[in-house]
Amino acid sequence: MAKRIFMIITGAIFMAMGIELFLVPNQLLDGGIVGISIILAHLTGVQLGLFIFLLNIPFFFIGYKQIGKTFALSTVLGITVLSISTYLLHPVARFTDDLLLATVFGGIVLGIGVGLVIRYGGSLDGTEILAILFSTKSAFSVGEIIMFFNIMIFTVAGFVFTWEQAMYSGLTYFIAYKTIDIVIQGLDESKSVYIISDFADEVGNAIMDRLGRGVTYLHGEGAYTGDDKKIIFTVITRLEEAKLKTIVEDIDLQAFVAIGNIAEVRGGRFKKRNIH
Repeated sequence: MAKRIFMIITGAIFMAMGIELFLVPNQLLDGGIVGISIILAHLTGVQLGLFIFLLNIPFFFIGYKQIGKTFALSTVLGITVLSISTYLLHPVARFTDDLLLATVFGGIVLGIGVGLVIRYGGSLDGTEILAILFSTKSAFSVGEIIMFFNIMIFTVAGFVFTWEQAMYSGLTYFIAYKTIDIVIQGLDESKSVYIISDFADEVGNAIMDRLGRGVTYLHGEGAYTGDDKKIIFTVITRLEEAKLKTIVEDIDLQAFVAIGNIAEVRGGRFKKRNIH
């Protein structure tokens, strides 16, 4: 828990550095709620951190309902630290006036921050939570919804700032996305999970009850011992990965857990949720 809190705080500070030291001074912006907040702060003169915090409040509750208490609390911590850090860093001089340098290094620093927070079970932007919710009621994937949302934000940025800034902002978002991918070792929307445990029934029931995901039991045999093994298979979103690990560790610290990326999930009841 201490490590998780420390890494979420560190990630939020990194994101604030990317925003206040590289992006905002050069009229560049990130996607999602942060991008909207930068535009509103520019138009009104109100502190950026206040918009980031206020606009993300609804997503705290959505995250709690859709993903769970641990995720919601981690997100509250991350957003709070991000908001305070942007306020404290705002008076600090920009690192560079070169748009290309600001784009590249701002995107990298931003991506490191977001990646750390996601890796340790939180989020710094409510857009992804909203996209997950909308994807259950539409034919579009989470990635497609986020992309459409950000295209609209960058289009608005073209009118508010300049089209050059808007294009550089799109490049910043792409660099940040790829950096996140490196930090958390895979940014796929869905992950397949195989769990081998001597307490398979207890682990499977806990995943269904606490995570709201369906499980399938596969039967295998240990090559060395010849013992029959019950293997748990389930599919989760990457935001649920930290909670799933906690569930398994609470029941069986010796369980074997293998998590892999999935390019696409179709059919079944994967999108239907019933999380406590």
